[in-house]
Amino acid sequence: MVNITIRGLTFGYNSHKILDNLDIEVENSEVLSLVGPNGSGKTTLIKCIDRILKPKGSILLDGKEIADMSRQDIARQIGYVPQSSSTPLATTVFDTVLMGRRPHISWRVSDIDLEKVAEVLERLHLEELAMRDFAQLSGGQKQKVLIARALAQEPAVLLLDEPTSNLDMKHQLEVMETISSLVREKGISAVMAVHDLNLASRFSDKLVMLKNGRVYAAGEPKVLLNEANICTVYGIEAIVMNAVGRPYIVPLRSLGGGLVCD
Repeated sequence: MVNITIRGLTFGYNSHKILDNLDIEVENSEVLSLVGPNGSGKTTLIKCIDRILKPKGSILLDGKEIADMSRQDIARQIGYVPQSSSTPLATTVFDTVLMGRRPHISWRVSDIDLEKVAEVLERLHLEELAMRDFAQLSGGQKQKVLIARALAQEPAVLLLDEPTSNLDMKHQLEVMETISSLVREKGISAVMAVHDLNLASRFSDKLVMLKNGRVYAAGEPKVLLNEANICTVYGIEAIVMNAVGRPYIVPLRSLGGGLVCD
């Protein structure tokens, strides 16, 4: 399976630098969550890994430079779930998820392709929506379908940009549990941009805290998620408790009005 090595990654628009000299490692069978405030570079980094954006520096997939790979090769290795839930065509949920099989289809859809789609729909409890028009779904339902499309792709690396942003509490847990279990079962890697620190804490093997386009800290949730780091990176006062063996964050107040971190 594929691991990811990022070295000296820098990206910006014109003179505005968004990512600045990042070094990150993602191991096999690992869930890595990118955390940090709005504008810290989480979404941009995910798009750089998928070569939607073309940064300076090096991104290696299992030792192979991604800049030297074709779009088809990247699609066979990486499944990308964007924040946006739009699709350009009027399609059913089943057909939308079937699009994830495109890197594996030669000239016709096979029985294996159909079986893979059915398996993913069942796993995410989307069977009842299979023949529904994608455009008519709720935002949360669309998000789950896009995740299903990426899983049907059978990638070695999953990139997810805020995968739970439109979901209620039950479906947030369902999606995160599915991603976590697939990473373990398939030996793949997952990189997620996550706003909810408590979800990131519970379901991540490793965190990368971004601040102003740089890596502020990287490591296990139990090491990184402390009151000092949260104060410095997010500018808030919080209490960090130990819940189910993982840090649990209770935000108290924003440190505006001249208040500073201790």
